[in-house]
Amino acid sequence: METLAERAAGAPVHPAMRPPESGGRPAAVLLLFGEGPSGPDVLLIQRSSRGRRHAGQPAFPGGGVDPADGGPVAAALREAQEETGLDPAGVHVVGTMPELYIWRSDNRVTPVIGWWHTPCAVHAASPDEVESVERVPLAELVDPANRLTLRHPSGYSGPAFRVRGLLVWGFTAGVLDGVLDDSGFALPWDGSRVEDLPPDVLNLASRG
Repeated sequence: METLAERAAGAPVHPAMRPPESGGRPAAVLLLFGEGPSGPDVLLIQRSSRGRRHAGQPAFPGGGVDPADGGPVAAALREAQEETGLDPAGVHVVGTMPELYIWRSDNRVTPVIGWWHTPCAVHAASPDEVESVERVPLAELVDPANRLTLRHPSGYSGPAFRVRGLLVWGFTAGVLDGVLDDSGFALPWDGSRVEDLPPDVLNLASRG
């Protein structure tokens, strides 16, 4: 995990995700890795389909940085606790990744990398925001059968994963793709497998 954090901290940021010189709301997400029943895994949530932004999308726990947080690390842990019931005392924060910009929501997001040394039960602790919580094994994420490229009507194409009944795409899939590559976990997969973003997913994503 220390090596992963070191590599991730120095990873180049894609031009499309570089934050502007000014503006944007500070936010943070928690990339929480642990040793689960099926080997190493990462914690993901599925956002509520009733939400105004990123409705129905799989994501890392996280949200805006409040003034009382004092920074992205505390914000990521607080949001994860509120959304999943996570006990922050069971998490060792390994490091942070460079700030990334999500233009659609105008958020400047700092990914926080954590090791779940003392796992606890997690659930959709905030039903208005979260529909489900999953510990997704890394073995399933790197399985070439679960990987594809999704094409948005705008013309943008990016990595995606089909795991545990979830279609992981967009910002979350892009971060996972980079982290798996940096960590050495990634396996060769068929990049020519391209699919259009499903209409139901696109309709939810178009809200807000």
